[in-house]
Amino acid sequence: MKKIQLIVLLTISFVIHAQTNLTKESYSFSLNEAIEHALKNNYNAINAARDIDAAKKKKWETTTIGLPQINASLGYQNNIELQRSLIPAEFFGGQPGEFAEVAFGTRHNMIGNATVSQLIFNGSYIVGLQSAKVYLQISENAKIKTNQEIREMVVNAYGNVLLANESIAILEKNKTNLEKTLNETSQIFKNGLIEEENVEQLQITLTTIKSAQENIKRQKVIATNMLKLILGITIEKELILTENLNSLALNNINFELSTTPFQVENSIDFKIQENLVQSKKLLLLLEKSNALPSLAAAYNFGYNAFGNQFQFFTNNQRWLNFSNVGLSLNVPIFSSLGRSARTQQAKIALEQAKTQMTQVEQSLKLQFEKAKSDYEYSLEQLNTTKSSLTLAERIENKQQIKLKEGLSSSFDLSEAQRQLYATQQNYLQAMLDVINKKASLEKIITKN
Repeated sequence: MKKIQLIVLLTISFVIHAQTNLTKESYSFSLNEAIEHALKNNYNAINAARDIDAAKKKKWETTTIGLPQINASLGYQNNIELQRSLIPAEFFGGQPGEFAEVAFGTRHNMIGNATVSQLIFNGSYIVGLQSAKVYLQISENAKIKTNQEIREMVVNAYGNVLLANESIAILEKNKTNLEKTLNETSQIFKNGLIEEENVEQLQITLTTIKSAQENIKRQKVIATNMLKLILGITIEKELILTENLNSLALNNINFELSTTPFQVENSIDFKIQENLVQSKKLLLLLEKSNALPSLAAAYNFGYNAFGNQFQFFTNNQRWLNFSNVGLSLNVPIFSSLGRSARTQQAKIALEQAKTQMTQVEQSLKLQFEKAKSDYEYSLEQLNTTKSSLTLAERIENKQQIKLKEGLSSSFDLSEAQRQLYATQQNYLQAMLDVINKKASLEKIITKN
């Protein structure tokens, strides 16, 4: 009995320990680590990889159409009631003008045969092989495009979480400083040196900060869950980010990036459009190939057996063999101009794809110029807001001193504080913009 109790206790302990470990499971990522994890575990990335595998299978499926095909069949027929025919009775010594009923065949019939076929020439098959190759290229380029989008999404989502962290920290610092100022101001008011509305104004500002802090905390939860979704991590798991916004922004300052020449042919969007043009060319070739003859060969052999008793699998059953070989030539002659109409449609579709390619090329050049301009502006804004933050801190500090000395009112301090808080958020947003705008620019100029 004691042994049973011990086993039960150990089992329960093991289960609790396993559940605890499951609950404590967490992930810790730098930005680059998060990107690498997302490229492997993001749901869209997984399906994009599967699309490539499916395209490879499709390519082989198309290839096998031109390879030898072997098919076998086994058929059995039970003639429950044999079909009867009428023949002149005089064949059997009957009276002229009379007919006799005769049944032909046997009750049980069985046939087994195999056919080996080989496609010798078919224009559509040749085009199909080329199309399967292009289809694989489309899937591979789509995977590259998906990876680029995932990189950018991870950068943006990672930065949003860091922004929330920094905002919470700054608001906490502001709240602490304001609480200290409020206590000091309250003491001055008690001593009758300032009016009560100075204290009330600081209380309003403190309440606003607390409300903003709670709102940012909620936003952080949403931003973190969004990042988990992009990373392919369940929302229940813990996620720890090992970088901070300031260091990440500094690491993304690269003045040489905006001077990198843009080669539109290296853009994945341009390559995808090239695939589209290729596919339209192949569609045109397919329509033209439908006017060519096709040739195929086949060899057929088999055995059949007949009997009024079902004894096909006995030694007494006689099987009769047969075989034949043949060629099949199909020559299109006249389609009432239907093939010509389809060919003309394919030509129009090809011209449309070429026009779209020109449009994509010009659009990509414009996107590059805009992304470069946005990144350069984000670098300028980072310096501007950093200088403004230093000035706002000095102004707010001077107003605190003036309030304590009775040289200004709490309204002047509140105005300086609002200016400081807005500048703080602008500086945080400027750091985030540097990170995001660089990611957007790299997405356009990267080769894969």
